[in-house]
Amino acid sequence: MHDNAAAITDKIAEDLLEFGVADPDQPVIVLDHVIPAADEKTATNHRKIREFVRRYGISHFFEVGTGVCHQVMVEQGLILPGQLAVGSDSHTCSYGAVNAFATGIDRTEAAALLLTGETWLRVPPTIRITLTGALRPPVSAKDLVLKIIGDLGADGANYDAVEYHGDVARLTVDDRFVIANMGVEMGAKIAVFPLDAVTEAYLTKAGVARRAYEPVWADADAEYKAEHSYNLGAIEPMLALPHKVDNVKRVADAKGIEIHQALLGTCTNGRLSDLRAAAAVLGGKRVHPRVRLLVLPASREVLEAALADGTLAKLVNAGGVVLPTGCGPCLGAHQGILAPGERCISTSNRHFKGRMGCKEAEIILASPETVAASALAGVVTDPRG
Repeated sequence: MHDNAAAITDKIAEDLLEFGVADPDQPVIVLDHVIPAADEKTATNHRKIREFVRRYGISHFFEVGTGVCHQVMVEQGLILPGQLAVGSDSHTCSYGAVNAFATGIDRTEAAALLLTGETWLRVPPTIRITLTGALRPPVSAKDLVLKIIGDLGADGANYDAVEYHGDVARLTVDDRFVIANMGVEMGAKIAVFPLDAVTEAYLTKAGVARRAYEPVWADADAEYKAEHSYNLGAIEPMLALPHKVDNVKRVADAKGIEIHQALLGTCTNGRLSDLRAAAAVLGGKRVHPRVRLLVLPASREVLEAALADGTLAKLVNAGGVVLPTGCGPCLGAHQGILAPGERCISTSNRHFKGRMGCKEAEIILASPETVAASALAGVVTDPRG
């Protein structure tokens, strides 16, 4: 749960007093959506959450500034291969990157889980997507997943499990996070990758011992609802134009659209590799004078790493404004709200009307490379030049 934990616990306030929490070690709460608190209502909700954590001895609580819940879950080793995780946020599906069955649930389900420690799920049918070859930089995982969503449609995988097979070893765990994160944007219940040497090395570096988890994967004779294949080497820079995530075009076919704001980060593309990729495209230049570049690291850990290796300095020197490690502008809560008639190009995962606080504004979804190239030019620009 995140900031919405206040609303969840409010639903069952009397039951909590009578029965308590089923297992204080089971819930994870991360304050990330509106941080620091932007108004009195939010501050009050944060206080309620802190009081709940203290009263019921919740083991896993992360304060303002730790990062976006989806990044924090993996950094802290709280979700591992073969596990099942549910979260009161639709992008919980991100953890499929590390071979977890991870999906979003609503607030009522989350409330029931606090009291009982149990929930139920209907087993979804599965779509198999086979990847071959390798991406050609500056083409990246965001371009791939936008291409897939454009082909399948925003409802093309409703309540389906989406499995990624083939040359997945060519994708880093960061790449897999981007792809799994946007699984819900095509309606998927989960989007999941196999455990391989790439994942094992990532988890080892995060301090997770191999004996701590047991992966789960499809049987060799598994049946699939549908199968699709993608040649990674053929993927081009892509973007999703307003206001539907499957309104996908090649960047080459949308060049020249004016932008006013560029958002780099969020739970989709806020990792160190994303910030580095954008900094490389910026190449020491300053963004266009009419463009505001917002930089949103996915966690304090990412922020510190970007400070240590000079990536953050490059982004700031280019004109970037560094925001707290949270969700803020992505959901239109605060920081980076758009005005009527403005247009933002963003590495986030959603861009329906009003998503960034204004129904008369527009958002374009793109990769860090495309966002950086466009921020330099002041118009949508292909990062390949």
